[in-house]
Amino acid sequence: MHEHDDTGDKLEHAYFCYLADKFEREPELLRRAQATVQRWLSIDHHGAKQLLSWQELIISALETQAGMSRLCKVLRADDEETRFLKGFAPFPGLLSRAEKKQFLCASRH
Repeated sequence: MHEHDDTGDKLEHAYFCYLADKFEREPELLRRAQATVQRWLSIDHHGAKQLLSWQELIISALETQAGMSRLCKVLRADDEETRFLKGFAPFPGLLSRAEKKQFLCASRH
């Protein structure tokens, strides 16, 4: 029986927790994520339903503290539903190379 190595899962969860912390410190970064959602929706992205969910969370986070709390709760959650949503996360390019490096997982194969 092959045992599952959950290192990648843990790194992905840590990445989204880091993003939540970063958005709380630098909420203006959410404007870039909002632009990404718009760009992806304009090209008929296959994950439109999930992107609309992200759009709603991002707009709410930009407008109110309660919205920011809700977004960060989603980013920090680690359940099946939020993991699926995170598969469509509009956050590429928001971290520096040094920040991203801590979340890279080298394959052992």
